Amino acid sequence: MAQAAGGTSATYREVLGATGALLPVISFFGRLPVAVIQFGSVLLITRTSGSLATGGTVACALALGQVAMGPVVGRLADRRGQRSVVLCCSLLNALAIACYTLGALAGLPTPLLVALGVLAGATVPGIGPLARARGVALVRRGGADECVVNTVLSLESTMDELSFVLGPALIGVAAFVGHPAYAFGAAALLVAGCGTAFALHPTATATAVRPATAPVLEGPPALKGPRARRPRMPREVRLVRLGLVLLGVLLGGCGAGITALTQKLGQEDQAGLVYAAMGVMSAVVGLSMAAVPERFGLALRWRVATAAAALLSLLLIGTQSMPGLYGAVTVFGAVFAPNLITGFGLTERAVPRERLAEGMTFAASAFVGGQAVTLAVAGRLAESHGPAAAFTVGSVAAALAFGVALLVKAPAGPGVTPVAATPSGSGRGA
Repeated sequence: MAQAAGGTSATYREVLGATGALLPVISFFGRLPVAVIQFGSVLLITRTSGSLATGGTVACALALGQVAMGPVVGRLADRRGQRSVVLCCSLLNALAIACYTLGALAGLPTPLLVALGVLAGATVPGIGPLARARGVALVRRGGADECVVNTVLSLESTMDELSFVLGPALIGVAAFVGHPAYAFGAAALLVAGCGTAFALHPTATATAVRPATAPVLEGPPALKGPRARRPRMPREVRLVRLGLVLLGVLLGGCGAGITALTQKLGQEDQAGLVYAAMGVMSAVVGLSMAAVPERFGLALRWRVATAAAALLSLLLIGTQSMPGLYGAVTVFGAVFAPNLITGFGLTERAVPRERLAEGMTFAASAFVGGQAVTLAVAGRLAESHGPAAAFTVGSVAAALAFGVALLVKAPAGPGVTPVAATPSGSGRGA
C-alpha cells in the first residue's frame, strides 16, 4: 500500500515509539567509528607509509578481521544476548583502534600493521546489524506489518549511509587541519562510550528467544539439544550474501578509484568529502524508501536497484576532473541505499528468527568482505593503470550483482515472528 508523506512520517513515529528516541542516536554514533576506520585506514597508512598499495593492504586486513568475526559476534548475540557481547567488544575495539593508530604513527613494518588492523576489525561490536535485529524484533513484537519493518530497515540503512558521510568527512577534516590520526582517536572514544550505552540500553534484551519455544528435532539422543534446534539458512539468504559481496566490491572499487583520482589531481585531502557527497544522496534516497509501495516487491526492487547501479557506475570510469567526480558520485549515490536496504530486507524475511542477529551481521560482513578484498586489489590496479581501472572493477561487480538478483526470489514470509513480551511489559523478550 502506497504511503503518502504524512503516512510515512507516522510510520517513522511508530518505529521510534517502539525503539525509543534515544536508541537510534546511540546506535548512530556507535557505528560511526566503523566508517572512520574503514575509510580512514587507507588515508592513515598511505600518509604514514607513503604507499597507496600499503594503505589498501592494511585496510583490507582490517576489514577481513571484521568479516571473519562479524558472524561470530552475531551468533554470540543470538545465544547470549546483545548486552554482554556488545559491551565486551566495544571496550576491546576502543583499545585495538588506539593501538592500531599508534602503530601507524610509529611507522611499524607492514606485517605488524596488518596484524593490528586485523585486531581492530575483529573486535568491531557490530552495532549497525545488531541495531537492525533489535529494531525489527521490537516492532514485530508489537504486531507491526511489513511496511513498519521496511521502515526500520530504511532508517537503519540511512543511519549507515549518514555514518559513511560523517566518517569520511571527519577523516577529511582531520587530514586537512592536521592528521587523519585525530579522527581515529575520536573513533576510539566513540566506540567505548556509545558502544557501552548501546549495550546497557533497556532494549538490549529485545531479541531474546525463549528456549522453551524452540522445537526439538526428532532423531537419536546425540542429535537433540541446542545444536539440533539451530535451523538452517535458506538458499535465498546465501544468494543475497553473494549479491552483497559484489556490492561491496562495487563500493571498494569506487573507494580506491576516488582515492587514486583525487591523489592524481593533487586533491587527496578531498577524498573524504567526495565520499560524503555520495553518502548524502544515498541517505536522502534511503529515507524515502519507506514510501515505496509494498506491491513493488523486494525481489523486483533489488533487480531494479542493481541494474541502476551497474549503469550509473559507468559514469565514474570516464571521470577526469574534480567537478566531474563530485557530479558522478552524487548521481551514483542515489542507487546505493536502495541496494543495501533491499539486501537487508530480503535477509530479514528469510532468516530464522533464532538466527536474526547472526543473519544481519553475516550480511554486513559479506558486504564489508567484498569491499575489503577490492580495496587491496583495486588500490594496486589504480597505482599501475590509473583510477579508471579501479572504477571498472566496481562496474563489473555491479553487473554481476544484477545477475545474482535475477536468481533471488522473495521469501514467502518473514523469517522472524513476534517475540512475546514479558508480563511486566518491561521490553524483555520472554
